[in-house]
This record gives sequence, C-alpha cells and structure tokens, in this order.
Amino acid sequence: MHDAFAHVGGRLATGLRDVTTDLAALDGEGWWAVVVTYEGKVTCARFDRVRPAPLPPPSRPWRGPRREAWRSSLDRTAYERGVQRIRDHIERGEVYQANLCRILSAPLPGPAGPLALAARLAEGNPAPYAAVVDVPGLAVVSASPELYLSRRGEVIESRPIKGTGATAADLLEKDYPENLMIVDLVRNDLGRVATVGSVSVPSLFAIEEHPGLVHLVSTVRARLDREAGWPELFAATFPPGSVTGAPKSSALHVINELEPEPRGPYCGAVGWVDADRREGALAVGIRTFWIEHDTVRFGTGAGITWGSDPRLEWRETELKAARLIGLASEGGPRA
Repeated sequence: MHDAFAHVGGRLATGLRDVTTDLAALDGEGWWAVVVTYEGKVTCARFDRVRPAPLPPPSRPWRGPRREAWRSSLDRTAYERGVQRIRDHIERGEVYQANLCRILSAPLPGPAGPLALAARLAEGNPAPYAAVVDVPGLAVVSASPELYLSRRGEVIESRPIKGTGATAADLLEKDYPENLMIVDLVRNDLGRVATVGSVSVPSLFAIEEHPGLVHLVSTVRARLDREAGWPELFAATFPPGSVTGAPKSSALHVINELEPEPRGPYCGAVGWVDADRREGALAVGIRTFWIEHDTVRFGTGAGITWGSDPRLEWRETELKAARLIGLASEGGPRA
C-alpha cells in the first residue's frame, strides 16, 4: 500500500496518524487534512509530519482518459431542461436561485496516482486553494479558486463566488444580484455562530482573474462565538451557499430532485485545520477531481436564476470544465 499524504495550504503532510469522521477532532490537537463531501461524509486525516514545501514531483507521469471517454450525468438536453425546471420553481416563488451541477466521469487507462494529476494541474491551472489528499479510501485533487471557510482564532471568513465569464466583459447583468443573494445567505449562515453584530462584508463584487476565466467574488467576515467550534460552523454553513442556492433549504430540495448522481467531494469542502493554532482554510470543492477505483470524476455547474438562459448556463458549465478536463485527459496539458 502506498504512503498516505496531503499537500494543501502550501504544506506537505506525511506520517498519517489517524482518520476520523468526527469534526469535533478539529477543535482538539494536531494538523488535519479535511475533505467533506457535498452529501456530508467527513474525512479528517491527522498527520505527524507537516512542513511548508512545494508539491513533490510524482514518481510517474499522469495517464489520463481519452478526451472523448468522459461522460456526463446530465447531457445537454437534460441540463437545459433542468434549468427550465428551476425557472419554473422560481416563477412559483419556491426558490430564488439554485445551482444545477453535473458529474463528468471517465475510466482510467491504468494505475493513476493523484499526485501526478495534482502536478499536471499545478502546471496548467494554478489555483489559490490547490490541494491533494491521498489517504485510505479517498483520493481528491482540487484546483479550487473559492474559499468556503477560513479561521484565525475567532475570526472566520467566507469568499463566495457567483458570476463567471471568459473575461470581465462576459460577466452578465444577472451575475451581480445573484452574487448579492448568496452574500446575504452566507451572512445569515455565519450569523448563526457569530458574536452579535460582528458579521461584515469588507468586499463586494471584486473581479478575480483565474486561468481561462474570471469570477465575481465577495468577502463575508465575522467573529466566532466562543461557544462554537468546527462542528457548529459546519452545521450552520454547510453545504456552501454558493453551490446550493437561496433559500438554501428549498434549493437543496430542487437539486436533489434534478441531479441523478451524488456530487461527492465536488461542492463539498477540501482544506486543512491546525487545531493547535486554531487556524484553518477550507475551499469549496469546485474544480475538483476524485479517483474511485479505476474511474476519475469531476463536477461542473452553474447558478440558475429567473434571468438564466438554458443554453448560456450549459455553456458556462462547459467553460468551467474545459481547461481542467483538457489537463486531465490524455495528451494534456493544454488550455
């Protein structure tokens, strides 16, 4: 069996000590790599040896699937029909916005290590929350641009993304109210575990450039109530609002109705927690691959509002996936 490791937050973690599904462990001691699936399955892996280090070189190069081997849980017709179904829900006042996602999967041509894929992504699609976690039963490689939750002592922060285009000029009029809707949702979520009056929005509608696209990003900050820890933070805020919708409970119901496959680590949380220093950073698990047996999977989606055009929303899911699927496929890296 290969050695477990994680590379996340610019740190290389080796010497796996234990793995738990209990989020309360993150308020205990040690350094943890954390992956929580969208469906709520928790993996917290504690490592003994953690040091700042670049991603180590893989022992063998990545061998990805053929580009044409990828299949989607929703084809174009089904996805566009789903967008229209969400618009029907909005028209009836049941939801204001909902994220509709699809899972791409492909068989791997042979043994494949997540480190090799992580190296490919680091070269072709560097990301602020890049991560690779390889522990028994779990192999996740993320190039996420989005912060779900960070913590420094009592200060907590979330930086939801809503609005994507190839360039800033491609951002749509509907992206701004959609972003604001999710900011309000995140403010309410954090407010459940924050000290009264501490929730603020230091940045609204910032445009961030990433490889091949731009995002509209806002920042929500708060001070964590002294009675609350990581389990309470997750209970109040998970799954992240930017990948569910508003109101969250209604959006979750709509998503469950329309999406035929579980999202897994996609749209969940991927990151690290240093329990001793009471610090951590967890990304939203977007731009994220996971490997199960001989299959690699990747998710892509778009936020649907009343102003959504089904064809344009499908195109947004294609834009978000194109670069990364290209990198993970045979013959990459490529844009």
